[in-house]
Amino acid sequence: MKVDSLTLTVGAVLLAGAGAVAWNVVDPPAGGHSMVPPDTSGIAEGAPIVQVALPETLGDLEAVGKRAYEGVCAACHGVNAAGRNGVAPPLVHITYEPGHHGDESFWRATQMGVQAHHWQFGNMPAIEGLTRGDVKAITAYIRALQRENGIG
Repeated sequence: MKVDSLTLTVGAVLLAGAGAVAWNVVDPPAGGHSMVPPDTSGIAEGAPIVQVALPETLGDLEAVGKRAYEGVCAACHGVNAAGRNGVAPPLVHITYEPGHHGDESFWRATQMGVQAHHWQFGNMPAIEGLTRGDVKAITAYIRALQRENGIG
């Protein structure tokens, strides 16, 4: 049986890919993250869950988003998106990095709500009255906070 070079190349690529997957399962990359939320048992009910460093300046869209966030989101997700223990998770957290929760997920969350899956605070209801532009600005503010805190 004759094996051509294309078959060997494809086989080698598949074998290397399988090896990389197996290696990451056994020894995950240090820069990766777990979807396991932090232990909040030592944090008072309603208190911030994470410490958030603030950017020195915000762009125009981010500043509009900050005002909208404070008016709509902060009651649950806390000041500066630091979360509120027992109420809602911090959005300045690796769980909400752009590669895991893209910008569209924030729009979908406001429109359809969210079934609890990463955190145990219960389901998030849909939020009425927000336009896509409002959510775009809020998301820009959250992303600015995340970048300042080394996320994304």
